[in-house]
Amino acid sequence: MKNKELRFTLLLLLPVALVLFAYVLYPSLRTIIESFSSKEGFSAATYDTFFNSESKSNLEALWNSVYISLLSVFLSACIGIPLAFIFNKFDFPGRGFFSSIAILPIVLPSLVGVMAFMFLYGESGLVPNAIKDLLGLKKVPFSIGGISGILIVHAYTMYVYFYMTVSSTIRSIDPSLEEAAYNLGASRLTVFRKVTLPLLTPAIVGASLLVFMTSMASFSAPFLLAGGFRVLSLQIYFSKVNGNLQMAATQSVILSIVSIAFLLFMRWYQNRKDYRMSSKGIGAHRSEVKNPYIKWTMVLIGIFGVVVLLLPHATILLLSLVPDGTWTWQKYPTKFNLNNFLLLFNEPRIWDPVRNSLLLAFIATAGNLVFGVLTSYVLVKRKFIGKNMLDILVMLPWALPATVVGMNLILAFNEPSVFTFGNILVGTFWILPLAYFTRHIPLVVRSTNAALEQLDDSLEEAARNLGAKWFYTFRRVVLPLVMPGVLSGTLLAFVQAVGEFPTSVLLYTLSNRPISIEIMNQLRMFNMGQAAAYGMIQISLIGIVLFISNKFLGVKAERSL
Repeated sequence: MKNKELRFTLLLLLPVALVLFAYVLYPSLRTIIESFSSKEGFSAATYDTFFNSESKSNLEALWNSVYISLLSVFLSACIGIPLAFIFNKFDFPGRGFFSSIAILPIVLPSLVGVMAFMFLYGESGLVPNAIKDLLGLKKVPFSIGGISGILIVHAYTMYVYFYMTVSSTIRSIDPSLEEAAYNLGASRLTVFRKVTLPLLTPAIVGASLLVFMTSMASFSAPFLLAGGFRVLSLQIYFSKVNGNLQMAATQSVILSIVSIAFLLFMRWYQNRKDYRMSSKGIGAHRSEVKNPYIKWTMVLIGIFGVVVLLLPHATILLLSLVPDGTWTWQKYPTKFNLNNFLLLFNEPRIWDPVRNSLLLAFIATAGNLVFGVLTSYVLVKRKFIGKNMLDILVMLPWALPATVVGMNLILAFNEPSVFTFGNILVGTFWILPLAYFTRHIPLVVRSTNAALEQLDDSLEEAARNLGAKWFYTFRRVVLPLVMPGVLSGTLLAFVQAVGEFPTSVLLYTLSNRPISIEIMNQLRMFNMGQAAAYGMIQISLIGIVLFISNKFLGVKAERSL
């Protein structure tokens, strides 16, 4: 019986290990090898150039990437954590509406979000010019750009990670723990520092990791707002465009080392103590704000926050209605119609990027669904040597910046390989779905893991004892019970694929260019209205997917309890 189970585990494990080796580990190893290669053989010359060149441009880019990422973590935490406390600890008019709006930045793809901020708060932006005209100023009072612009965009788009993870943890904290501390005479500050904050540490660490890695990989904001400011993700792109693949490989290795080092440091920090609760309470209780001054002040701040959060979305919608060529030297757009959208649906050439994005995302996500479920089942329900190593390989694509994943694939598959059946993938249609698939493996695996870990093994064993084959048991018993978790990760992978820009800009071809690349092309040609129309299509697709996820998966999850 044990031999049969072992053979079956190996049968499931083999395709998982093969895919992870071929498309995660092998490309990473090729990048490392390329970074040390030269015409004379093994050489560390590019590393010497990176750290000792007279221009110091690479070192400057590395330092800029690190401190911008650290500041992004700090600013996002300063916004997201207080909001999580306000909306989960206090009850006041409009709280439910404000808390729903707080996650709105998640539907803005990175490139579209940066574009919105440029038109809103840039030197010729709507808000600075409106303030200038209202106050009769000679020049605009402010404009975003450079480091400040990058940090503002990062804080707006990334605070959601802190807000969502900390909110989830606050709702699960047993209120009796805090009440016991108060009864023992502890002040509010002491209770927060000694009780609440330690329990929030895993959530804060997790959000910090997400923000730091997302910021290290950030491409859109530096690309459009930097104005000559160097970050390492841009340096990789410029090295690749200039044909210096060895330097691009070296830059990718160094960027990966920094990201993984931060991951290991945060894991070490989290594991110093045990943050688990020994009891399970009824969840957080919200206190009603009774002081009318404080209550209505919070409402007014909430309304202001809603306006600030909605402005980027409203700006993209407004710009999408501006016909190309009608807003050039004018301060504000004066003509509006639906021409940009009509062109999208009437001109096949203009619709191609939308069709490409949907097709690429669908192919990649279908692969993520099948592979993610199989991998998760192997990790959670089967026992074998090397499970920890397999788990690390699964998470590696998320630990690596998106630009690094793109470079790994370029260096691995720019020549025939056994893993590509003797074909060159770079420059073909299939390189992008492979990149999206590789990049988003962890999303489906992690969400499915959470569902499988809650599934009692006795359910599967009972079906097997009644004579059901493994596949039948998996299809009729296991899969329906874990489907909410599976689909939540799958839909998130689809959303990420539709809005993916850093990987796409390294790998796309003219025939498979997705929406994000076409937005960049339209911006370069100053076709602002058409770029915004593409942006609205992206926002709508992401919004629809998230609505389905929240509406229907929430219902399924409740029914399965």
